[in-house]
Amino acid sequence: MLCSKLPSVPGHGKSRPMAQQNSFDIVSQVDSGEIVNAFNQTIKEVRQRFDFKGSSANVVLEKNELVLTAEDETKLRNMNDILQQKLVRRGVPLKAFTYGNIEPAAGGTVRQRAQIQEGIPQDKAKEVVKFIKDSKAKVQASIQGDVVRVSGRDRDTLQDIIAKLKEKDFGIHMQFTNYRSN
Repeated sequence: MLCSKLPSVPGHGKSRPMAQQNSFDIVSQVDSGEIVNAFNQTIKEVRQRFDFKGSSANVVLEKNELVLTAEDETKLRNMNDILQQKLVRRGVPLKAFTYGNIEPAAGGTVRQRAQIQEGIPQDKAKEVVKFIKDSKAKVQASIQGDVVRVSGRDRDTLQDIIAKLKEKDFGIHMQFTNYRSN
């Protein structure tokens, strides 16, 4: 009866805990409230400015884009400058907008659309993941819808990845959110 009463060994029979995994998400989001505020301020200033008196220049906020219309390209550019100043003052990054070409519109006017970017487009997400993999850091990057998730064991490595991503211009506005340590 030598083996009848063995002392219990802590953790015996249980799986070992997994190595600690840290992660963060790369997102592209803008504050729609601030866009609305900048839009309203732009309309107010255009209506008050002398160089726009009697002009049909206008900005319209549609679902996910701004549509600028004016009599000529000069007024359109001036109105766009006003809009961009208001956006910057309200903390909205200009990279969050993709401007279309200036096109002719009804009544001899010109129009330009500015698409509001929400989420990271698939082609840019692939570019970000490739950049992270090419860095040879010991992290994993995966595309999850319009978000890129980066995970790895070492927090310092993740911080290095964030720093490298901030240095490179992907042509989109990126934020680093959801930093987790498990």
